[in-house]
Amino acid sequence: MISDVLASAKEKMAQSIEVAKDDFQTVSAGRANPALFQRVNVDYYGSPTPLQQLASFQQPEARVLIITPFDKGALKDIERAIVNAPHLGVTPSNDGSIIRITMPELTEERRRDYVKIVKDKAEQARVAIRNVRRQAMTDLDKLAGEVGDDEIARAEKELELATKQAVDGIDEAAKKKESELLEV
Repeated sequence: MISDVLASAKEKMAQSIEVAKDDFQTVSAGRANPALFQRVNVDYYGSPTPLQQLASFQQPEARVLIITPFDKGALKDIERAIVNAPHLGVTPSNDGSIIRITMPELTEERRRDYVKIVKDKAEQARVAIRNVRRQAMTDLDKLAGEVGDDEIARAEKELELATKQAVDGIDEAAKKKESELLEV
């Protein structure tokens, strides 16, 4: 039973790290990257649809991204969704069949804003990991009558170690993204 609690907690912590890394991908570093558009939803025939399902992406240059919609009728809706996405800060150009996006050069102030966003996302991930730890501790406490105190103490130490490793993973990914953002 203890091993099930620990395995579940470790799995949830690993998922939290992956979600945080995906979140970090959505923050622009001045380079065109299709991952920036993961969270963009297009109003497609009355229902919000992820942009990734409506178009293909090509990156001919480091700061240029070409979006080719599968349905040419959705071109205006895709363009409107990109303009309205607050985290992108780009202006798409539409030639009737494709949308071309040129990522602007980031100013120092904008880079600092993006670093703040990354730090906030990292803190949210740390909180999620601590919540997983708290739930696992509660589950271990419920097992107190069924298993020995020594086993529970060992499991709590192992859980603390797993928590520390998960938080370190988040911190490492955040530092990597910060250095990428501050790189000129």
